[in-house]
Amino acid sequence: MSLLEKLPFKKRDRSGEDAAATAAAAATAKASGKKGRPTPKRKDAQARNVHPIVPADRKAAKREARAKQDEAWERQRIAMQTGDERYLPPRDKGPIKRYIRDYIDARYSLGELFMPLTLVLLIVFVAFSSRQTLLSFYFMLAIYLFLFVSIADAVICWQLLRRRLYAKFGREKVQEQGHIFWYIFSRCFNLRRWRQPAPQVARRQYPE
Repeated sequence: MSLLEKLPFKKRDRSGEDAAATAAAAATAKASGKKGRPTPKRKDAQARNVHPIVPADRKAAKREARAKQDEAWERQRIAMQTGDERYLPPRDKGPIKRYIRDYIDARYSLGELFMPLTLVLLIVFVAFSSRQTLLSFYFMLAIYLFLFVSIADAVICWQLLRRRLYAKFGREKVQEQGHIFWYIFSRCFNLRRWRQPAPQVARRQYPE
């Protein structure tokens, strides 16, 4: 037996060679991408993560959107009649706007008579304008006078109502509502039965 065959590290060198061969085979398999299943392509992986923006059935989506819009309009229409605060438009929401509407609906405003009276006076004016010039002048004068008196009545209503609002809700909260004068003015010049939201109080039933 030779000296090399008697050395103890000869067997260890073979085991080291086997371990190195195993590691090299594993590295080769990893580099080649063999994991027991095929590696998905980037395009396929991205396709699975992408959600379609446009719905598959556009007609069904349009019908659903229209149904939701019709439902919202119906809720608002009912709220305009019942005064339900949840579905009123932003212009009419809030306790301050509700107080304004109740106060105006409880009083008699000259402005609510302006439109029908003006219509009657215009009919009379057209009927007599070709016959009596002086009478037509008086009719036109009556229309303008009634307009000025109605505006003055709306201004008085605004001043009285503003004092009540300041006392009940505070000046800062009232001023946060913006120009409440136009809200008061437009409701004073509208017939009671045509007002929206519809009146929820009777005549002379003023809010506290």
